[in-house]
Amino acid sequence: MPKFITNEISIQAPMAEVWSMLIEPQNTKQYMFGCETVSEWKIGSSLIWRGEHEGKSIDFVKGFILELKPTFTFSYSVFDPHSAMPDIPENYLHVTYDLSWDGNSTLLKVTQGDYDTVAEGERRYAESNNNGLGWMPILEHIKKLCEHRSVSV
Repeated sequence: MPKFITNEISIQAPMAEVWSMLIEPQNTKQYMFGCETVSEWKIGSSLIWRGEHEGKSIDFVKGFILELKPTFTFSYSVFDPHSAMPDIPENYLHVTYDLSWDGNSTLLKVTQGDYDTVAEGERRYAESNNNGLGWMPILEHIKKLCEHRSVSV
């Protein structure tokens, strides 16, 4: 049976503002554990989540852009290059951000998986599920940043 983590949040900010928060390196660094996105932003291009550790630049997570419809959908594969698992497509998880407008706010939905199809899926699911919280701490941080920015502008 497929195993995914799905979370969503309503953000009082325009879709373009939320989109910028999801892809712009200076923005991702604020909520994704200090990591910035590095990519050409084309379908099939690499996507690196790069950060600092002990004064050195490190690629913490890598993957490829699978789908990109600006302000609506962004999907990518993801793999930890520092893990002991083989770096093969079968071990990459997929993350999808879906954005929609409800007339008052942007609904951001994040789906990550399928943990049933990757090596060490149960362990990876347990770690990523974050005691049942999944992506919610990150989504709440994105919400706070976007809403603060929208009020400030």
